[in-house]
Amino acid sequence: MIRNIPFSPPDMTELEAKMASEAILSGWITTGPKTKEFERRISDWCQTCKVVCLSSATAAMETALRLLGVGEGDEVIMPAYTYTATGSVVCHVGARPIMIDSQTDNVQMDYDQLSDAITEHTKVIIPVDLGGVVCDYDRIFSIVEAKRGLFKAATPLQEFFGRVVVLADAAHAFGARWHGRMCGAIADFTSFSFHAVKNLTTAEGGALTWNLPHEFAQHIFSSCFVSDFPVKGNDETLDDYIYRLCQLLSLHGQSKDALAKTRPGAWEYDIVGPWYKCNMTDIMASIGLAQLERYPDLLHRRRDLIERYDEVLSPHNVSLLTHYGDDFASSGHLYLMRLNGRTRDEANLFIERMAERGVACNVHYKPLPMMTAYRRLGFDMANYPNAFRLFENEVSLPLYTRLSDDDIDYILATASQIISQ
Repeated sequence: MIRNIPFSPPDMTELEAKMASEAILSGWITTGPKTKEFERRISDWCQTCKVVCLSSATAAMETALRLLGVGEGDEVIMPAYTYTATGSVVCHVGARPIMIDSQTDNVQMDYDQLSDAITEHTKVIIPVDLGGVVCDYDRIFSIVEAKRGLFKAATPLQEFFGRVVVLADAAHAFGARWHGRMCGAIADFTSFSFHAVKNLTTAEGGALTWNLPHEFAQHIFSSCFVSDFPVKGNDETLDDYIYRLCQLLSLHGQSKDALAKTRPGAWEYDIVGPWYKCNMTDIMASIGLAQLERYPDLLHRRRDLIERYDEVLSPHNVSLLTHYGDDFASSGHLYLMRLNGRTRDEANLFIERMAERGVACNVHYKPLPMMTAYRRLGFDMANYPNAFRLFENEVSLPLYTRLSDDDIDYILATASQIISQ
């Protein structure tokens, strides 16, 4: 019997409905106590000092770039093999995206090319933890340290780092571990997505974490930040100050959020900058809190599914993304499979045949230089042959925690049959 297996529906239960309903009936539905609690819980999970929750991972990445003062004349290095959000935020702030080809048969960027691409204009590198697998940050940080002499700081926060800043696009990787550290506490800044298709969802939403250099992470500075931002208070740690700036950037530059304005006699506020609107709501955060309670079990189920996929598919002529090793564990977000020796048309035919049997598949990713918007910026796919080879025969199979064992058996039997044809 043909089944109906979608690609990536959210895993919602009565707990999410109950906690969202409680937020709705509480009389407080925008940014408030549930959002603050969700931030604290994410901070505990990721082992970071602070977290700010926002409306998307895109907003989180752009916020980090604006905190750093990245803008016109600056360069930001990123992989060509990613989703548009990685590149669009660079364009939003007026900087120039510099795309790097993938490694041969590896979804991570070519680190030798990365090293060669760093110039005196480079301010940020955005690695992408594709599929939930954390990048090689040892290699990335060794590269930026080796290039310290080229770095030209333009803002006080850039001066504190004294080198190119590493901003992880970890939209897929919440809950991943690498070398004993949680994703979120590895890169200088990390952006997470809680979109509807992600492992942990708030329907829409995202979060930004930061991992400041140890020598000044908790120190209280008497110096103050300049440029468009308000002065850092003498009684603020840098972590607290960055959190406050994130709040300002996400809520029109308003000096008090709605919760603070409800205190007796505290209606008055200032607008300290003509900024943006990308805050998370308490309804979203309540869903996230419910998801976070369930998250260890969700991660465990994803690992079970991936190991079952690997067991059956490995004997076929396919290449599979490695999610687990001795010193790392993926979040298990996507199951990427490459049909070795097949063309894009043949891979598309595989997807069509799976769909005829009720199984929805996807592709991650069509490289950005193939997209109209980035071709117009001057990018040429011919300069990214490894990224094209990764895309040419890639198929993503359904991977989500509502899949039953019978569903997985059906997917595997169907995929194995079609691959063998």
